[in-house]
Amino acid sequence: MPKKGGSSAGLPVRMLHDRLLVSLEGEPGERRSGGGILIPATASVGKRLAWGAVVATGPNARQVESGDRVLFDPDDRAEVEIQGKEYLLLRERDLHAIAAERVEDGPSGLYL
Repeated sequence: MPKKGGSSAGLPVRMLHDRLLVSLEGEPGERRSGGGILIPATASVGKRLAWGAVVATGPNARQVESGDRVLFDPDDRAEVEIQGKEYLLLRERDLHAIAAERVEDGPSGLYL
C-alpha cells in the first residue's frame, strides 16, 4: 500500500498539502445508460459528476488514499499533463464521495 503523500504510479511528482492527482475514468463523450441506450456527448441534462482514480495524494490528505475511486464535479478541476498522460488536480475538499472497499464497522456517519 502506498504511503501518505506518495504516488502509486511512480510519477516524478510529489503532491503538496491536501492536493490530489486524479486519473479520469472513461473517455468524455458518448456513454451508455444502465439499460444499454447510447447517450451522445451533446446530450447533457443538468450537472453530471465524474468518477476518477486517485494516483497521488499530498501529506495533508486525511481521508483519501492512492487507489481510491472518487466522485467530483468536473467543472471544479485543473488539468495537468505528466509524462504524456492527462491528470486532474483537485483538493480533498472538492470531492463529493469516495468509493472505497475499506469501509469499517461502526457508525455510518448518518445522523438519524
